[in-house]
Amino acid sequence: MNSQTDNSRPIWPYVIAILGAFLIVAALVRAMVHYTQPPALGEDRAAVRAKTLAELRAAEAEALEHPAWVDKEKGFVRLPIEDAMKLVERDWGHDPAAARSNLISRVEKATELPPKAPEKPSQFE
Repeated sequence: MNSQTDNSRPIWPYVIAILGAFLIVAALVRAMVHYTQPPALGEDRAAVRAKTLAELRAAEAEALEHPAWVDKEKGFVRLPIEDAMKLVERDWGHDPAAARSNLISRVEKATELPPKAPEKPSQFE
């Protein structure tokens, strides 16, 4: 009498089942990471910043290439760099002393303080 029985079941179905369970869990983890990932913080701001930078550079190019009034009351004009250089060469090339005095008078005019307001007389006078 043989008390040992032959219980040799194949092991490959168990291995396949365990590998299948691991693959299912891995797929679920990947899906959860994908669906719970927040959008990039600066994604929408990057487009806004690029648009603003392009507008700023266009405005700067416009300011550098075309003359315009800065302060009409004081007579300040914004000139393109090439035109301003030609004016400086013309003024300083002929008579530097006159150009210097002209420059000093323009600086004084631009930086002069408004007149002091009159003091209110005392009510007891």
